[in-house]
Amino acid sequence: MLARIRDEARALGFSQIGVSGIDLSTAEPGLTAWLEAGFHGSMRYMQTHGLKRARPAELVPGTVSVISVRMDYLPRGQASEPDGTATTDWIAHEHVRLADPTQAVVSVYARGRDYHKVLRQRLEKLAQSLCTWLGPLGHRAFTDSAPVLEVELAARSGLGWRGKHTLALHREAGSMFFLGELFVDVALPGTPAVSAHCGSCSACLDICPTQAIVAPYRLDARRCLSYLSIEHEGPIPVEFRRAMGNRVYGCDDCQLACPWNKYAKRAVLPDFDAREGLADGALEALWSWDEAQWLRRMEGSAIRRIGWTRWRRNLAVALGNALAQLPPGAASQTLKHALRSARDHADPLVREHIDWALVQEAQPTCPAPVPG
Repeated sequence: MLARIRDEARALGFSQIGVSGIDLSTAEPGLTAWLEAGFHGSMRYMQTHGLKRARPAELVPGTVSVISVRMDYLPRGQASEPDGTATTDWIAHEHVRLADPTQAVVSVYARGRDYHKVLRQRLEKLAQSLCTWLGPLGHRAFTDSAPVLEVELAARSGLGWRGKHTLALHREAGSMFFLGELFVDVALPGTPAVSAHCGSCSACLDICPTQAIVAPYRLDARRCLSYLSIEHEGPIPVEFRRAMGNRVYGCDDCQLACPWNKYAKRAVLPDFDAREGLADGALEALWSWDEAQWLRRMEGSAIRRIGWTRWRRNLAVALGNALAQLPPGAASQTLKHALRSARDHADPLVREHIDWALVQEAQPTCPAPVPG
């Protein structure tokens, strides 16, 4: 049966499946400590559901087994090895764009179609196949859409191990993949867990721009640039604005630093091909979009969930950081003009970030001393 499920999953675009039971009681103390520390920030739904995350049968009564799936998402457009492993040029390319203050950087996972929709539709098809083989089957599909301990379930089912950055890691796929789950009311044989292979490496902790990974396997979301640019609804805390750099949606730094991502795989589906402007867009170009244009371009994208106001807030911060790096001249004046032109009719939240951006100036460099 597992071989049959695996074959069907691959035909649907999944890279790997695993099966686990539902006893996650040993994960409850860690979840409780994380919530009590306030590391979930303003994500109140994390607190609301509490330990239900660690109790699948409370979330979906009757659940006996959980099928976890992995779907690789690196866009197909760049070079790959014969087995689908991406060449490391993609990592170098991301670093080049991060270093260019005029470019807008969107997290790789969000450059294509909304993964929630892609995975959920295919999980439902997988469930339909199970019903064909096993008869009527109680099930429910999840993709980062309910109180589910996704990484814990993935690790218990052998899809990888929890990395020090808290993401799931796989020796042959790195961490550039989505997870999904199918809760079912039938007992299936479990797949074995795998051992962890982070060792003494601290690359993800060292690279984090805000030191959000406060200890191995422990993330303070309140400091995380992904949380601040996506989940956080209010002003970006001033102490983190410079750290955002040119990141306008999410942050991939811990994944770019992870040695295992030299094995990251290209997506097999076209859904995750990068949309125009999201892999190579300049800040000025994205700032020039009006709301109607943004809504049209973000149709079916995960980015649309943050709304127009947060999108503009993030861009304003990135433009301010560009002004702090660009020398005085035509380029910086163009960005200032773009910010000023938008200020008066901007939402109050965006206006406050525009005002911050406009006072950011590149620090003058001292001339080199003259010998003698």
